[in-house]
Amino acid sequence: MDQAEMSRIRELLNDGLAIPACPLALNAQRCFDERRQRALLRYYCAAGAGGVAVGVHTTQFEIRQPQHGLLRPVLELAAEELQNQERPHQEHIVRIGGVVGDAVQAMREAEQLRELRYHVGLLSLAGHQSADETQLIEHCRRVSEVLPIMGFYLQPAVGGRLLSYRFWRQFSEIENVVAIKISPFNRYQTIDVVRAVVDAGRADIALYTGNDDNIVGDLLTEFVFKGQEGEQRRAIVGGLLGHWACWTRNAVLLMNECKRLRALGNLPTWMLTLGAQVTDTNAALFDAANAFRGCIPGIHEVLRRQGLLEGLWCLDPTEELGTGQMQEIDRVYHAYPHLNDDDFVAEHLDEWLA
Repeated sequence: MDQAEMSRIRELLNDGLAIPACPLALNAQRCFDERRQRALLRYYCAAGAGGVAVGVHTTQFEIRQPQHGLLRPVLELAAEELQNQERPHQEHIVRIGGVVGDAVQAMREAEQLRELRYHVGLLSLAGHQSADETQLIEHCRRVSEVLPIMGFYLQPAVGGRLLSYRFWRQFSEIENVVAIKISPFNRYQTIDVVRAVVDAGRADIALYTGNDDNIVGDLLTEFVFKGQEGEQRRAIVGGLLGHWACWTRNAVLLMNECKRLRALGNLPTWMLTLGAQVTDTNAALFDAANAFRGCIPGIHEVLRRQGLLEGLWCLDPTEELGTGQMQEIDRVYHAYPHLNDDDFVAEHLDEWLA
């Protein structure tokens, strides 16, 4: 990736994009369904997503296991399809790939993403529970030398770890950091990240919400800090969310409306109501009642109802909808019909599956 292309990727990220975390399409034999995987990617592009994240939690970490051997095939197919979708529009669709594991694995995955022409690596620290923050910073710095990185503050409830303001302040000094996904599901920790980026003077680091419990609130908020250089203002400009892997068209419209209202400095109370409805919907899709155990099948169920996926299958056969989750999905489907994009999908489904 040359300097001009990377400069444009940074511009796009800082402008604010809707980035769905892409699920894995499987058939009834739990084998990779390439046709439906391409259909999903075509759907996201047609819906207006500015980027797609692949090889992340929503794509199922099990794709890395030797018995499946799906990491490279999935990454290759996604890179090819997303580049095909770019051509009619002459604009980049930001390609983000997950990077996980210890130093050896993370470096190998970053090198693979670079080879496949991904723009950014979403760097997870979930497997580094025993490392101190100095070691974590060195790990991040090494990976960033291979590929531009997006930091990832993952909530401890699903495998993340607490990371201090000091960590994020040092992380923000790494030159090849282009963005941070903030998803601790915690307002205090969210502010830690924003303040650290501001204090580091990194206006070029784009902030993205992964807080599925507060998507609209994050996108509407302007954060204001006062320091030695006066008042500093920052916003969370976009989202990288598993929640946006379904009903993506309406998610894009919602994000754009949040950006418009934030720019106007005008916050109608109905947006707060809508934010609560999105959070209630997310609780159903992500199976919050059962500690998020059914979060991937919950996304699959919506995509199955729309015809994009054939079923709910995961590589791990024990990964299923949680107790009562189907009823909760039924409830929010009927309670908030304005959040779904079923008509948009029905109009284009045959085209995407062709």
